[in-house]
Amino acid sequence: MKTNKVCILGGAGFVGSHLTWRLNNRGIHVRIPTRHPQRHRGIVAGGQVDLIKVDLFDRQQLEATVAGCDAAVNLVGILNEIHVGRDFQRIHVELADRVAEACRASGVTRLLHMSALNANESNGPSVYLKTKGEAENRVHTLGKPHIKVTSFRPSVIFGPGDSFFNRFADLLGSLPGPFPLACPAARFAPVYVGDVAEAFVRTLDDKTTWGKRYELCGPESFTLQQLLEYTARQSGIKKRIIGLGATASRMQARILGRVPGKPFSYDNYLSLQVDSLCSKDGLQELGIAPTSIDSVVPYMLADNSVRRRYQQLRRQV
Repeated sequence: MKTNKVCILGGAGFVGSHLTWRLNNRGIHVRIPTRHPQRHRGIVAGGQVDLIKVDLFDRQQLEATVAGCDAAVNLVGILNEIHVGRDFQRIHVELADRVAEACRASGVTRLLHMSALNANESNGPSVYLKTKGEAENRVHTLGKPHIKVTSFRPSVIFGPGDSFFNRFADLLGSLPGPFPLACPAARFAPVYVGDVAEAFVRTLDDKTTWGKRYELCGPESFTLQQLLEYTARQSGIKKRIIGLGATASRMQARILGRVPGKPFSYDNYLSLQVDSLCSKDGLQELGIAPTSIDSVVPYMLADNSVRRRYQQLRRQV
């Protein structure tokens, strides 16, 4: 049966907004539960989108939200905890359980789940990767036999509105002096958000993808230092980037993990101890040609550079 309505948890976020747009373009109605619908009204403009105020951890509200949909998508995840020792487990694992239970109770038989590259319940080097791995395993197990689950494991995702290239461009442009970079040799294969969204769309009605887990990577791999140097060049920022050794990287993580907003935590440091590279080409399996960073990032950062310059001029007036 063709999918006509999809509930996207995390639909108001970076990946969710791109996925919503692609689903709408295929005539698929999207329902997005959120605690603050008023903050995301721009999503509904011109599309078939319902924003619903929901507490995702309220069982009855969640069941009512997914009811009537042909499929559910769980994109919810965090990179750092506010409440250390609680948030990863609650937001990754407990919510994944609740989504699977809500789908079962409401008769939703299709579930797409966002995991992470290197997610590993047993051997993940960080709490983030362990809980991501546990959540992924649980939805595949709890879904059987009635819920058909497919999960996705992307490397770092880039594109307009991302928190990777955009975030580093802002940091490089605002911090004085050389930029000290922890874990400079960590490797990534950045994957374009449009390709990730397309992977979700292509598997939605494809029975051959049931039960599968797809690793999603871009066409090239880079060290973290190479990616920051690339960001600086494309942003027109002259900045010396100093790669830190292991001891200094750990120290930076410990210090920044105590700063409000946690720009870099010790758990992030642990995640970076394993390269974010694919062992299998999930995009190729799905017939998707991967998009290079050169096709997107220079134009994206050029727009941001103009915005930052405009803001600087306004402050000078």
